[in-house]
Amino acid sequence: MDSDKISEWFYQYSKDIYHFLLYYVGSGDIDDLVQEVFIRAIKSFDTYQSKSSEKTWLFSIARNVGIDEIRRRKRARMKTVLGLKSFEQKEEPTPELMLKWSENNRDLYKVINSLKSNYRDVIILRALKELSVPETADILNWNENKVRITYHRALKALKDKREDIKYER
Repeated sequence: MDSDKISEWFYQYSKDIYHFLLYYVGSGDIDDLVQEVFIRAIKSFDTYQSKSSEKTWLFSIARNVGIDEIRRRKRARMKTVLGLKSFEQKEEPTPELMLKWSENNRDLYKVINSLKSNYRDVIILRALKELSVPETADILNWNENKVRITYHRALKALKDKREDIKYER
């Protein structure tokens, strides 16, 4: 049975995978990530080919879990930078919080619309719609390097304009 095999591998390799993920993603809840590795292994056990070692297969899954975690953290940081913090808190948002969030969104909308069109396009696609660099490049008919450079410059311009708004108030 595949779950017995995965359990055996868990006891054999979980510490190695834990350390790999700790080095790969840094701090955080690494135990959850290790658990995710073995959940994915169970789900895709039928694709495992015994030609490769189970350890390398598990590490490739761990690498993908690490990449997903880094992307998730990057999106969370980007939402913070852009001022798009959501109400993912444990308690219900207060009317004051909702009003502040609404004002921040209105300010962000104004700032994004004040950017030059290339910056606005890349911010909307990359930061707000969370599209990848290749997807953004296809949509805008740019090369991937131009997307990366323009995105970096657009974020700087966005941050500068947001700072200007804060000082005007």
